[in-house]
Amino acid sequence: MAPKDQPVTIYHNPNCGSSNNALKIADELGVHADIVLYLKTPPDAEALRGIIAKLEDPVTDLVRRDAAWDKLGLTDADAVTEDQVVDLLVQHKQLLQRPIVIKGEVAIIGRPKDRVRELLS
Repeated sequence: MAPKDQPVTIYHNPNCGSSNNALKIADELGVHADIVLYLKTPPDAEALRGIIAKLEDPVTDLVRRDAAWDKLGLTDADAVTEDQVVDLLVQHKQLLQRPIVIKGEVAIIGRPKDRVRELLS
Protein backbone atom coordinates (compact mmCIF):
# COMPACT_ATOMS: atom_id res chain seq x y z
CA MET A 1 0.00 0.00 0.00
CA ALA A 2 0.91 3.67 -0.23
CA PRO A 3 3.44 5.17 2.21
CA LYS A 4 2.03 6.91 5.28
CA ASP A 5 3.21 10.39 4.29
CA GLN A 6 1.10 10.54 1.13
CA PRO A 7 -1.84 12.97 1.10
CA VAL A 8 -5.28 11.53 1.80
CA THR A 9 -8.56 12.89 0.47
CA ILE A 10 -12.00 11.58 1.33
CA TYR A 11 -15.04 12.49 -0.76
CA HIS A 12 -17.63 12.52 1.99
CA ASN A 13 -21.37 12.72 2.55
CA PRO A 14 -22.17 13.24 6.25
CA ASN A 15 -25.56 11.54 5.75
CA CYS A 16 -23.93 8.26 4.70
CA GLY A 17 -22.95 5.60 7.24
CA SER A 18 -20.17 4.18 5.05
CA SER A 19 -18.78 7.65 4.52
CA ASN A 20 -18.86 8.40 8.26
CA ASN A 21 -17.09 5.08 8.89
CA ALA A 22 -14.27 6.16 6.56
CA LEU A 23 -13.74 9.33 8.62
CA LYS A 24 -13.84 7.33 11.83
CA ILE A 25 -11.21 4.89 10.53
CA ALA A 26 -8.95 7.74 9.41
CA ASP A 27 -9.30 9.31 12.86
CA GLU A 28 -8.58 5.99 14.63
CA LEU A 29 -5.43 5.54 12.54
CA GLY A 30 -4.31 9.13 13.12
CA VAL A 31 -4.47 9.88 9.41
CA HIS A 32 -5.05 13.51 8.45
CA ALA A 33 -7.41 13.64 5.50
CA ASP A 34 -8.69 16.50 3.38
CA ILE A 35 -12.47 16.11 3.50
CA VAL A 36 -14.42 17.08 0.39
CA LEU A 37 -18.14 17.53 0.99
CA TYR A 38 -18.87 16.66 -2.62
CA LEU A 39 -22.54 17.64 -2.53
CA LYS A 40 -21.47 21.21 -1.62
CA THR A 41 -18.29 21.30 -3.72
CA PRO A 42 -18.65 18.62 -6.39
CA PRO A 43 -15.66 17.52 -8.42
CA ASP A 44 -15.58 18.90 -11.95
CA ALA A 45 -14.82 16.77 -15.01
CA GLU A 46 -11.06 17.22 -14.60
CA ALA A 47 -11.13 16.19 -10.93
CA LEU A 48 -13.30 13.17 -11.77
CA ARG A 49 -10.85 12.08 -14.46
CA GLY A 50 -8.04 12.42 -11.91
CA ILE A 51 -9.93 10.14 -9.50
CA ILE A 52 -10.66 7.64 -12.27
CA ALA A 53 -6.98 7.53 -13.25
CA LYS A 54 -6.14 6.36 -9.70
CA LEU A 55 -9.22 4.17 -9.18
CA GLU A 56 -8.68 0.49 -8.40
CA ASP A 57 -12.37 -0.23 -8.95
CA PRO A 58 -14.23 -0.40 -12.29
CA VAL A 59 -15.16 3.12 -13.42
CA THR A 60 -18.85 2.21 -13.57
CA ASP A 61 -18.77 1.55 -9.79
CA LEU A 62 -18.36 5.30 -9.17
CA VAL A 63 -22.05 5.73 -10.00
CA ARG A 64 -24.60 4.91 -7.32
CA ARG A 65 -27.60 2.89 -8.44
CA ASP A 66 -30.19 4.22 -6.00
CA ALA A 67 -33.54 6.02 -5.97
CA ALA A 68 -32.06 9.05 -7.77
CA TRP A 69 -30.70 6.72 -10.48
CA ASP A 70 -34.13 5.16 -10.88
CA LYS A 71 -35.88 8.54 -10.87
CA LEU A 72 -33.61 9.73 -13.69
CA GLY A 73 -34.56 6.63 -15.68
CA LEU A 74 -30.96 5.52 -16.08
CA THR A 75 -29.77 2.04 -17.00
CA ASP A 76 -26.40 0.33 -16.67
CA ALA A 77 -25.78 1.19 -20.35
CA ASP A 78 -25.68 4.89 -19.30
CA ALA A 79 -22.59 4.41 -17.10
CA VAL A 80 -20.20 2.11 -18.95
CA THR A 81 -17.40 4.32 -20.27
CA GLU A 82 -15.23 6.88 -18.51
CA ASP A 83 -16.82 9.67 -20.56
CA GLN A 84 -20.35 8.52 -19.65
CA VAL A 85 -19.47 8.31 -15.96
CA VAL A 86 -17.84 11.75 -15.93
CA ASP A 87 -20.78 13.33 -17.77
CA LEU A 88 -23.30 11.70 -15.43
CA LEU A 89 -21.47 12.74 -12.27
CA VAL A 90 -20.94 16.32 -13.46
CA GLN A 91 -24.68 16.59 -14.17
CA HIS A 92 -25.86 14.60 -11.12
CA LYS A 93 -23.37 14.96 -8.24
CA GLN A 94 -25.66 12.98 -5.91
CA LEU A 95 -24.91 9.84 -7.96
CA LEU A 96 -21.24 9.82 -6.87
CA GLN A 97 -20.54 6.67 -4.89
CA ARG A 98 -19.29 7.32 -1.39
CA PRO A 99 -16.96 7.42 0.22
CA ILE A 100 -14.14 7.79 -2.26
CA VAL A 101 -10.80 7.55 -0.47
CA ILE A 102 -7.63 8.67 -2.21
CA LYS A 103 -4.15 8.11 -0.83
CA GLY A 104 -1.32 9.22 -3.06
CA GLU A 105 -1.80 7.55 -6.43
CA VAL A 106 -4.48 5.08 -5.28
CA ALA A 107 -8.23 5.70 -5.11
CA ILE A 108 -10.87 3.29 -3.84
CA ILE A 109 -14.57 3.23 -3.18
CA GLY A 110 -14.65 2.73 0.58
CA ARG A 111 -17.06 -0.19 0.64
CA PRO A 112 -16.77 -2.44 2.51
CA LYS A 113 -15.15 -0.37 5.23
CA ASP A 114 -12.25 -2.83 5.62
CA ARG A 115 -10.92 -1.48 2.31
CA VAL A 116 -10.54 1.97 3.91
CA ARG A 117 -8.58 0.58 6.85
CA GLU A 118 -6.34 -1.42 4.49
CA LEU A 119 -5.59 1.62 2.30
CA LEU A 120 -4.93 3.99 5.22
CA SER A 121 -2.91 1.56 7.40
